[in-house]
Amino acid sequence: MSKNAKTLGDRIRAKAGDAPVRLGLILGSGLSHLTEAVDGVSIDYADLDGFPHSGVSGHNPKLVIGMLEGVRVAVFGGRAHYYESGRGDAMRLPLEVLKELGADSLIVTNAAGSMRSDIPPGELMLLSDHINFSGLNPLIGEPTDARFVPMTAAHDPMIRAALKKAARAVGVTLNDGVYAWYSGPSFETPAEIRAIRILGADAVGMSTVPEIILARFLGLRVAAISAITNMAAGMSDENISHEHTKAMAPIGAEKLEKTLRQYLRDLD
Repeated sequence: MSKNAKTLGDRIRAKAGDAPVRLGLILGSGLSHLTEAVDGVSIDYADLDGFPHSGVSGHNPKLVIGMLEGVRVAVFGGRAHYYESGRGDAMRLPLEVLKELGADSLIVTNAAGSMRSDIPPGELMLLSDHINFSGLNPLIGEPTDARFVPMTAAHDPMIRAALKKAARAVGVTLNDGVYAWYSGPSFETPAEIRAIRILGADAVGMSTVPEIILARFLGLRVAAISAITNMAAGMSDENISHEHTKAMAPIGAEKLEKTLRQYLRDLD
């Protein structure tokens, strides 16, 4: 754990209290309104030295610590993307802070494009696995042998099972699928989408995979859910854009919030 993470952990506890956080939640594009559901303390990323200052619209760069459905959580209202700085490890410090605050697990959310006609915009997809199509890795430059992180069961089976149970309880369809990370910021070409489909991907996006790798590196259990906002390039006639992503994200966000609230209620 870095010295900066310990320092920030102390500063956050001074504002939000000493009770340990149980769960972290990273919110994707158009999903950051969920920070408002937490009964707790909100801290701007700008007030946390070393935290990313997300310049992506549709994100709310705040860390909120508090209670949601009786569980103490840390909610990240925005994330840093590789395409903003060229740094694959841009979310390392926030996740180190999450670990410092006592969390043992993380749920990551994102907005993604679907490559399956049975998972159209407005639906949710629980990641069963991922493909690092970018070839980048947030642990490049890590000097210790801890960098050799096994990824066979990176998407925690127990968390995934609990999320599926929660979704069924609230009447939400939670599809299974493989997510491919594309670096962005330009969207994929139809040829790239055809290639990713051949490789076995069901959805594509510009985030999440670095956070999953970092979470496993830090010993956090992790699961991830995509809110499908569009069909991938060449899969439909729709005009793919970031504005379209933000407009469609709230449809999936409502289902996502219901599922996450039930998941938290079900925690022991």
